[in-house]
Amino acid sequence: MNITKNEFYLTADGLQTLKDELLELTTEKRGDIAQRLKEAKADGDLSENAMYDAARDEQSFVEGRIAEIENILKHAAVISNKPTGAVSLGSRVHVELEEGEQQYVIVGSTEANPDKGFISDQSPIGKALLGKKPGDEVHVVVPSGTMVYRIKQIS
Repeated sequence: MNITKNEFYLTADGLQTLKDELLELTTEKRGDIAQRLKEAKADGDLSENAMYDAARDEQSFVEGRIAEIENILKHAAVISNKPTGAVSLGSRVHVELEEGEQQYVIVGSTEANPDKGFISDQSPIGKALLGKKPGDEVHVVVPSGTMVYRIKQIS
């Protein structure tokens, strides 16, 4: 996979999630905001109209998010998780730690969500795991010290 700085690595699910979000923003949210702006304008003086200001702020946020998603989709590279025997983008990695076992999916930074086990290939743990194989031990320096991850399985 050729890496360019403008590419955003996404899983197929992550790509679909962004497409769904874009559809919702462009069809539902835009319409809702337009209606709220219309109602706020009907109330008269816009200089001290909190409803109008709130709707404009939300409109600005939504339009910014739409532009962001469109840029990501324009430069998206879908991760194909072909088994290679080593950790790569898209791999589900089962690791053993002192506290027990953990499971991570290595994804691009756009899709990272550590609370759900999706870690970025650019994070310290993601970088350390890339290219490693089952049985390898990986030492990762974290704020609380050094964590040792033993790779049990890659899928």
